[in-house]
Amino acid sequence: MSHNESPIIVGLDIGTTKIAAIAGRKNEFGKLEILGFGLAKSSGVQHGQVLNIDQTIKAIQAALANCYESNPDLEISEVYVGIAGHHIKSLQTRGDIVRQEPEMEIKPFEIDQLINNQRKTFIPAGDQIIDVIPQDFHVDNIQNIKDPVGFNGVKVGANFHIITGDRNAIRNINRAVERSGLTTKDLVLQPLASASAVMSEIDMEAGVAILDIGGGTSDLAVFYEGILKHTAVIPFGGENITNDIRLGLGVLKSQAEAMKVQFGSALADEAKANAYITIPGLKGMPAKEISVKNLAQIIQARMSEILDFVSYHLKQVGLDSRALNGGVILTGGGSQLKHLIQLTEYTTGLNARIGLPNEHLAPNHIDELKKPMYSTCIGLILKGYSDYEHNYKEFAEKFKPVAVPTRLTNPAVQVTQVAPVAEPVIDSSKRKEKFWDKFKNNLIDMFKEEEDQIIK
Repeated sequence: MSHNESPIIVGLDIGTTKIAAIAGRKNEFGKLEILGFGLAKSSGVQHGQVLNIDQTIKAIQAALANCYESNPDLEISEVYVGIAGHHIKSLQTRGDIVRQEPEMEIKPFEIDQLINNQRKTFIPAGDQIIDVIPQDFHVDNIQNIKDPVGFNGVKVGANFHIITGDRNAIRNINRAVERSGLTTKDLVLQPLASASAVMSEIDMEAGVAILDIGGGTSDLAVFYEGILKHTAVIPFGGENITNDIRLGLGVLKSQAEAMKVQFGSALADEAKANAYITIPGLKGMPAKEISVKNLAQIIQARMSEILDFVSYHLKQVGLDSRALNGGVILTGGGSQLKHLIQLTEYTTGLNARIGLPNEHLAPNHIDELKKPMYSTCIGLILKGYSDYEHNYKEFAEKFKPVAVPTRLTNPAVQVTQVAPVAEPVIDSSKRKEKFWDKFKNNLIDMFKEEEDQIIK
């Protein structure tokens, strides 16, 4: 794929505390160059769900205005939108089709038919299917096939992970986006978007849990043996911690947020017992002394509750500390709390680390774009590229001469990139699978074989 043919893809993350709009395009090295970046304070969204459409529209338009300000050459009409909220549910199904010509090799259109059949699965009234993700395929008596295309047999089937959401909640998101002058290209579950931005192929093979701690929700995605095993939306996030501090210490919400960010810790044992924060009094009232240890105890109580949910979900799918060698990857704005890694390891019994969305970013961008709070947005752009490269969706305008604005680059970073080795032109259906598809369609490259080739 030539760099000059790449479309500009925009991710729109409609969160509880912030709305981010990021426009990106892959360069000739296969890395994302950020062409526009806009951020706005979110209002009208609670626990990841759009409740006040008018306020959400204003916030989306503010984020778009900031994105245009960062790069006036941009023209944004279509966006990939993240979806979360405690209304999100998932279920496992199994389906198969009997083939008309069993002696012929299985073709991609038959797999598409198999997946589309699952969209007719019975779900509760008022819900709507957001995504159907195949986990592992089977052809006749052969089980655990990653990619059945090219096999032959009478019956082909698969186990599926189906993600559903409340119809009204989905309608509210689409309505807010459309009334902001945009078109929703696709709705993507936020933990899957975040996972694609912070997780490598090796992580997915080893087994890993991605926990995206946002403002209103904490989103979980669990991968094992290259397969998406489980997704869940935990209805607590950074806003709940801020409210706990506000109520527990009797301060304003703005003060609670500032204390959480500057002095907060997820482990009360690590907080200094004799350290205090002075909060100015309201309208002539005396100043208030807040114990740093008390602050940490409040934060730890809520974070432990979120992590207990993670442990519960891992037990539900039978994946304990012995199974997930990749441990827990923490991302999202809430992952930046001090000592959260230690609390996560203590609560879950798994290794933990912070997941940054810089794995797929071009190296010369400002540090702001590499923060974990933008993992979802960058993952949405990667989803768009997967759709483009595999012709899942039509993209009207493939190229516009838009350059990376200087305000989004870090001139101090001088990194020499090595161009990828040119590959022969092959049929698009045989292209090397991109990361998103490795868990979307479960076509996993054999890393050991590649390593053997390198050693030779």
